[in-house]
Amino acid sequence: MPEQRKENKMGVMPVGKLLFSMSLPMMLSMLVQALYNVVDSYFVAKVSQDALNAVGMAFPVQNLMISVAVGTGVGVNSLLSRNLGEKNFEEADKAAGNGIFLALISCLVFSLVGPAVARLFFLAQTDISGIVDQGATYLTICCGCSIGMFTGVMFDRLLQSTGKTAFTMATQGVGAVTNIILDPLFIFGNGQAWEGTNPLAQFCTTHGLGLGVAGAAWATVAGQVVGAVMSVLINLAFNNKDLTFGLGYLKPNGMVIRNIYSVGVPSIILSSIGSVMVFGMNKILIAFTDAATAVFSVYFKLQSFIFMPVFGLNNGMVPIIAYNYGARNRERILKTVRLSAITAVSIMFCGFLIFQFGAAQLLGLFEASQEVLEIGVPALRIISTCFLFAGFGIVCGSVFQALGHGVLSMLVSFVRQLVVLLPAAFLLSLSGQLGLVWLAFPIAELAAVVMSVIFLRRIIKTVIDPLDQPQEQ
Repeated sequence: MPEQRKENKMGVMPVGKLLFSMSLPMMLSMLVQALYNVVDSYFVAKVSQDALNAVGMAFPVQNLMISVAVGTGVGVNSLLSRNLGEKNFEEADKAAGNGIFLALISCLVFSLVGPAVARLFFLAQTDISGIVDQGATYLTICCGCSIGMFTGVMFDRLLQSTGKTAFTMATQGVGAVTNIILDPLFIFGNGQAWEGTNPLAQFCTTHGLGLGVAGAAWATVAGQVVGAVMSVLINLAFNNKDLTFGLGYLKPNGMVIRNIYSVGVPSIILSSIGSVMVFGMNKILIAFTDAATAVFSVYFKLQSFIFMPVFGLNNGMVPIIAYNYGARNRERILKTVRLSAITAVSIMFCGFLIFQFGAAQLLGLFEASQEVLEIGVPALRIISTCFLFAGFGIVCGSVFQALGHGVLSMLVSFVRQLVVLLPAAFLLSLSGQLGLVWLAFPIAELAAVVMSVIFLRRIIKTVIDPLDQPQEQ
């Protein structure tokens, strides 16, 4: 019976051990995801610079899909974990069921709209036919076959919400590895990515699987489906014992959906702002040279190696904070925030050093031309200074979301990317010097961390500190 469920480890395990045990699997799985991003672009770059630009310029739409999936998952995560902390198991089950329903509806929308607007999206950015044709094909496949991405993200979030992050490491890892293996097979189909040939490459050649950029899209979709199937099986067939699944819980509940999106919508908008920023930056940079947009695309792939572990840390942190907020345990919340901030800042500092001293080597992974190297080395060094501020800001944003104040995260992100970064980049571009445009990134990050500190102090004073006070009967 639901009332007999045991106390979840998020309320009793020592905070340091708990955060480490929940975050480490997520950080490792995120690193595998980051590896996929780099490997994907590594092989696409071997096709042509137009192909690399096509995949890079598709990022805003892909990011929008991911934003909707993850944002909805964040809302489910926060609501579900709070209900578990309050021992309100029936509401937790409703949150899970409605989350699955919302994931399926989101998938349906993108599967219909994405292919219809793919070519128009690229034409709005450039008239280079090689980029437009390959990019439209790539997006049509990724949007039209997005069922694996939406269901995988949601079922992974259900595992995270109940503290079972080790399973999400497996599901995301298997999906990413599948993607990495299939990328060269589907893109080239003739052993071009390896020294010599092998049976898999010969199979792909025989069956005409050298698909170029379309192959990269099919590999992405296949990896998402494999990961999603595994996540669904773990939740349903092998039984996530903290939740009860049933068709009745899939029935839309207005109050539950409203509570999910009270946190989820700010998170969706927060992440989607990145799509607007990338679209705007591509427009600014391509006015200089398409090599600049290639550098920007490569940067986004590379920086994921630094940011993904921090996002994995946050994915482990959010349910801990939400659970202990529901359980009114102030000290566990504050200790979790402190440990998370210290860890995130340390990771980002290591990333800063890598970008400062290894910029040329990093760019060399992507068949960088001399022009790309000349533009990219100083660009990576300048942009990476924002890492020094970003770690703390990312943790703060997730704290706001976990406590049901996702609008503060949205506001910080809006100011950083649209109020400061894009206008600063545009104004600096008027100088005619491409090198100055990259300064917009550290300028925007500094503004964001100042806002984050102000909001965090307010949240501690008004939301976290009162938890020590007795509840009114």
